[in-house]
Amino acid sequence: MKLQGLEIFVIAPPNSGMGGRYWIVPKLTTACGIVGYGECYASSVGPDAMKAVIADVFQRYFEGENPENIERMFRRTYSSGFTQRPDLTVMGAFAGLEIACWDILGKARDRPVWALLGGKMNERLRSYSYLYPLAHHDPSAFWISPEMAAESAADYVARGWTAVKFDPAGPYTMRGGHMPAMSDITRSAAFGKAIREAVGDTADLLFGTHGQFTPGGAIRLGQALEPYSPLWFEEPTPPDNHAAMAEVARAVRIPVATGERLTTKAEFADVLRAGAATILQPALGRAGGIWEGKKIATLAETFGAQIAPHLYAGPVEWAANIHLGVTCPNLLLVETIETEFHRDLIGGTIRVEQGFIPAPEGPGLGIAFDEDLARAHSCDRAGLHLEMQDAPCDWQNGNAFAGGSPE
Repeated sequence: MKLQGLEIFVIAPPNSGMGGRYWIVPKLTTACGIVGYGECYASSVGPDAMKAVIADVFQRYFEGENPENIERMFRRTYSSGFTQRPDLTVMGAFAGLEIACWDILGKARDRPVWALLGGKMNERLRSYSYLYPLAHHDPSAFWISPEMAAESAADYVARGWTAVKFDPAGPYTMRGGHMPAMSDITRSAAFGKAIREAVGDTADLLFGTHGQFTPGGAIRLGQALEPYSPLWFEEPTPPDNHAAMAEVARAVRIPVATGERLTTKAEFADVLRAGAATILQPALGRAGGIWEGKKIATLAETFGAQIAPHLYAGPVEWAANIHLGVTCPNLLLVETIETEFHRDLIGGTIRVEQGFIPAPEGPGLGIAFDEDLARAHSCDRAGLHLEMQDAPCDWQNGNAFAGGSPE
């Protein structure tokens, strides 16, 4: 087999608040006609720029290569240009192409990707979702309402889910880390209390912050949340300062999780060595793909840490996360975004059943990617996949987080 063709889909999902403004899906074709799909989780440059990076990486390191040679293509991409260090954009491009190679390899062997990565460790995968407004909720008021969040959480639990995530703690600002407003701490504790009372011990609570706080601010917030026993305290400080995050991990009795903004095993190894987190959240469309994700999971296992693959993207990356998760003895959770568009783009081939995802059995990623649907939703949006506000924390009027890519 030789890689020959590249097509890049840039898709604008109907609801940009559930998965981002656009999804980037590279399609690879071999000289013998086998097709594979991947997904690049790239939020730092616009889609046109990212398409050019993907094409460049493909032409330099993938075109004409056997898709089996994952390690060789990784080393070429990681090292060329005299780099040999984590690079968010280039490794994001590589990751999407790498995932497509695994899809090809599975199809060529008529086996699911997980069967090529060590086999089935987990028959089904426990999943979680963000809390989103129910049909009767005011979508603006929802993000600052403990009562609405609790009602949404109870709805998820009634449908079999055993973990839900929420992040009422403040602004999504470029000025992190900052000290949270006292009103944000009070609201966060109210969310924890209301949701815990709504679900009891039937579900874990996952608290997100998007790296917004100083160590001292994160510690104040985390200690206020301790009575409600969250399963994790996600990215409490900016992701580039592992020592600061480790300070929080030592002071707060909630496991710290991080990883959606990290790439390659090098950065995750630094997290583990620093004691900054015990739950790693690689986004496979950014972290380096499925094989690099497997290495990250193995590193985590040696430190007694767990894996919870991150998702704020489309269903192709979700499928990749699931195949990795099937193979990992230290899997904790996989993130899911449930929309009709997510489902339809892969032909409904992978589904959540009562809060769990059965291991896919189809060849490759086991998805039926709908190219016609992708083309019908071609992206013409000007914004980035995710954007952060310029304004600082509002200590007088309080803050709210309603997603980084609202309509």
